[in-house]
Amino acid sequence: MFKYFPTNYVWNLSVNLSIEMGARMGEIEEMCAPLAEAAKAPDAAGTAAFRDTWVRMADKLADLAAEDKAHGRGISAGDKLLRAANYMLTAERLQAVGSPGRAALYAQFQTAFAEALALTHAAARLVEIPYEGTTLSAIYVPATGITGPQPVLVQVNGLDSTKEMKYLVGLPHWLAARGVASLIVDQPGTGDALRLRGLTARYDSEHWASRVVDWLETQADIDPKRIGMEGVSLGGYYCPRAVAFEPRFACGVVWGANHDWRDVQKRRLEKEGSFPVPHYWAHVAWVWGAKDTADFMRIAEDVHLDGILDRIRVPFLVTHGEKDSQIPLKWAQATYDGLVNSPKRELKIFDARTGGVQHSSFDNSANAGAYIADWVAEVLGGRTV
Repeated sequence: MFKYFPTNYVWNLSVNLSIEMGARMGEIEEMCAPLAEAAKAPDAAGTAAFRDTWVRMADKLADLAAEDKAHGRGISAGDKLLRAANYMLTAERLQAVGSPGRAALYAQFQTAFAEALALTHAAARLVEIPYEGTTLSAIYVPATGITGPQPVLVQVNGLDSTKEMKYLVGLPHWLAARGVASLIVDQPGTGDALRLRGLTARYDSEHWASRVVDWLETQADIDPKRIGMEGVSLGGYYCPRAVAFEPRFACGVVWGANHDWRDVQKRRLEKEGSFPVPHYWAHVAWVWGAKDTADFMRIAEDVHLDGILDRIRVPFLVTHGEKDSQIPLKWAQATYDGLVNSPKRELKIFDARTGGVQHSSFDNSANAGAYIADWVAEVLGGRTV
């Protein structure tokens, strides 16, 4: 794990995630160098300072992109806007719920990201999936070199990630090269489902996951018999739950197991384990639509996989970082142990040799992501050569 700030895990997590999303080290240094003292400040003051330097860099890149466009250099402009979007999202993710300017920053980020996709001629496209009188926003990335209906891996967020983060980290690109399409979803409680549509998280993830499968079954370029699902971080709970109760999924993968999230919350109340974001208790209340921490803890009682996993009768891959400081390694073993009826279950621990030892491999996603992509391609009928 790259520790720019020796005493601030949450900021180091954000910096590492940004690097995995394509940040440039010179830009990281320019953004972080003024923040040495702010990293020691309380959340409100510290995150405001973090936002200032990261948005300043994003604005500079946007200005440079505008100059590129003026000279007819759209691809260069798109590359800069992708990094600008990365930095805006990294800054937005750390802000408190309802903090002034957060909504405007998120809107600015979305505009930059969409323009970047267009300018770089990315195969990815933004789609909307009908859900509960509104829609869920998603990014669809087709497989490369495939004729006929494609296998697809549905990818869902954790507590505080977004579809754009997962797209930029790279799994959809690694899958596309292996003949597998991707659908990266902002499910309820995440991304613009939460920020723009007010859709809060729910423990019964099959409720929204089944609507995603319904939509995929209407797409002519998708093979409805080869739809898998992957979840990162808290998605390590959402994904097994959804696969257990939605039999149309052909496989499941967790990138960071999350077998008993209720227990993780109890330990966090006791100051055990690392928090993923500042303002943590306000953040989880927002995500889950809770009135306060006590109400959130009541909701969290349902967020576990006990008594569920024996329903899964498809191949399933459980992965975990050996040095995950947010979710104990024992919960990966518990998820694997519960998959008693899976015809092909596997537990993969990423260690010092493989890399990706931290939570959901945020310290080094390349080797871990390639392992996951290979496994999915093998199970869903893609390619690995």
